[in-house]
Amino acid sequence: MDGMNGWFRRSLKRKITFLLLISILLPLLSLGLFSYFIASDLTEKKQKESGMSIMKQMASNLEFIMRDIENSSLFLIGNKDVQLYLNVSKEEANMRQNRMTEFLSNLMYSKNYISDITIYPASEALPVSNTTIFKVSVPDITIHDPDYFANHPYWWTSLYPIHTAAGKKNIISLIRPIRNVNSFKNLGKLVISLDERVVENTLKKSGIGANGFMLLIDGKGNVLSGSMSPLPNNIANILPELSRLEEGAGSVNYGIGRDKKTVLYHKLSEADWTLIGVIPFADYKAQNRYVLTLTAVAVGVSLLAIVVLVVFFVQRLTRPLRMLTNFLNKTDPEEPMRMYPVESMDEVGQLVRSYNRLSGKIEALTDQVKRNEAIRTEADMQALQAQINPHFLYNTLSSIHWMALMSKDHQTADMVGNLSDFLRFSLNKGAQFTSVEQEIAHVRHYANIQAIRYPDQFDIEFAIDPQLYRKKILKLLLQPLIENSLVHGLLKKPGRGEISVYANLQASSMVFTVEDSGAGIEPDKLALILARLNEPEDTRGESKDHYGLRNVHLRLLLHYGADAGLKIESTAGVGTKISFALPVTEDSIA
Repeated sequence: MDGMNGWFRRSLKRKITFLLLISILLPLLSLGLFSYFIASDLTEKKQKESGMSIMKQMASNLEFIMRDIENSSLFLIGNKDVQLYLNVSKEEANMRQNRMTEFLSNLMYSKNYISDITIYPASEALPVSNTTIFKVSVPDITIHDPDYFANHPYWWTSLYPIHTAAGKKNIISLIRPIRNVNSFKNLGKLVISLDERVVENTLKKSGIGANGFMLLIDGKGNVLSGSMSPLPNNIANILPELSRLEEGAGSVNYGIGRDKKTVLYHKLSEADWTLIGVIPFADYKAQNRYVLTLTAVAVGVSLLAIVVLVVFFVQRLTRPLRMLTNFLNKTDPEEPMRMYPVESMDEVGQLVRSYNRLSGKIEALTDQVKRNEAIRTEADMQALQAQINPHFLYNTLSSIHWMALMSKDHQTADMVGNLSDFLRFSLNKGAQFTSVEQEIAHVRHYANIQAIRYPDQFDIEFAIDPQLYRKKILKLLLQPLIENSLVHGLLKKPGRGEISVYANLQASSMVFTVEDSGAGIEPDKLALILARLNEPEDTRGESKDHYGLRNVHLRLLLHYGADAGLKIESTAGVGTKISFALPVTEDSIA
C-alpha cells in the first residue's frame, strides 16, 4: 500500500491523469445510467400509448357490432310480419313459421358475427329461429329482477353455450321484449346472439404486447371473451387483487416482482362491458435490454476514447514540467546559472521566468525585452488604428467578397456582401435617422447572414406598405427585434420557424410588427420582461437579459415620446409578437 502511495505521489502526471479520469468517468457513467432509465420510462410510456390505441380501436369495433345488433332488434320488434306472427293463433303461426325462418335468415345473411336470431312467443306458438337449435338455456334476468324490462329496453347476457346443427357454440345474447305496437301487450321476447368466436378472433388480432392478452368482461367481472386460452370464468381468477376501475379508459400497474404487469382498460358505452388489456413488464424488459446494450456500448466506447485522450493531453501538458525538471537536475550549482527558454505563457512559463530572474543580468535583459516589446506593440496598435477606417473596412470586405466569388464560394461571398452592407448602414455616416426602405434593407442583410449561419432553421417574410418606403425613421429599430425572435424564440423550439415583419399605415401612425412562431414566453417571465423595460436608469446594469429590447424601447421613448414604446404579446409554445407605433412626419428621406 505504501509503495502504491509513493508511486502515486512521485508523479504529477499520474495525479492529473487519475483525477481527470475520475472527474470525467463518474459523470459519464451517471449520464449513461440516467439515459437508460429515461429510455426505459419512454419505452413503458410508448407501449402503454400503443396499447390504449389498440384498446380504443377494439372498443370501436365491438360498439359498432353492438349498435348494429340493437338496431336490428328494433327493426324486428316493430316489423309487421313479426307482429302478425305473434298475434295469430297457434295453427296460423305454424303455417307462417317457414316464412319467418326465411325472413330471419335473410336478415342475418351478411352479418357473420350473429350466431342466431330467435323469437320466443308468449303464446303457445313455437319459437322461430334462423337455425336449428337442439339445446339452449337462455338466461332470464327477470328471475332476480321481475321489473327489469319495465326500466330497461333490453339486456345483454353473460357468456353461455348453445347446441346447434353446426355444433356447440358459446354466445352472448341481446334479449328484449316484443310488445304489441298498439296495445303494448307483451307478445314474447327477441334473442339476437353474438358469436363469441368472432369477438375472440377480433381480440386475438389486436397484438397487444409480445406476451399480453385482452379480455372482454361484464359489469360483474364475468369474462365474455378474450384472446387467452382457456378463458377464465371471472377476471378475479387471474387478477384477484385488481381494484375497481374508474370510468372511461386508463391504465394501472398490477402485481410486484416478476408478476408485475400493466392493466389497460376501456369501458364500452353501449353496455356495462369493459375491455381489459394486460401487458407483462417482461415485454418492457425485453426492449430495455436492447437499450441497455446500446447504452453500455456507447459508454464503453466513450470510456476508451476518454482514457486515450486524457493520457495523450496530460502527456502533452506535463512535458514542459518534465523538461524543466531534467534541466534543473543537470544544472551545476558551481557554474553560472543558465537561462531556461520560455516556451509557454501558462503557469509553467511563469515558473521558468521566475527561475530566470534569479540572475541579475538575465533580469535586466528580460526587462529590456519587455520594454521593447511594449513599444513595438504600442506602435503596431497605433498603426492599425490609423489604417482601420470605414473606407478601408469596406474595401477589405469587398476584396474578400470578390476572392470568395473567384473561388466559387458563393455562400461566403453572400455572407461577406451582406456584412459589408450591414456595417455600412450601421455606421451611416453618424446619422441617427434613415428611411423605412433602408431600415428594411438593413434587416434583410442581417436575416441573410443569420440564414447562412443557421441553415434551414427559419424563414422570414416582409409585408411593407409601399407608402412607408420614403418615410423617416430612427435607425436600428427592427434588427434587435428580429435578433430577439431568432435567438429567444425560434432557436429554442425544434423544427423550422417563421418570422414575419409587417409595416403599415394606421390613421396618422406607422405601425411596425415583428412576429415569430417560436417558443413563446411564459406569463410570469413576460411580466418580468415588461417590468425591466421600464426600470429606472440607475438599475440598467443589474441585468443584461433582453438588453436589445430595452435599448430599442428606451430609444423609442427618447425620440418619439411615452406612447412609442414596445408592446409585447406572447403565448408559451405558440410565439411572440412585438410592435411599436411611430407618428408619420412630413419629413422624408430623399
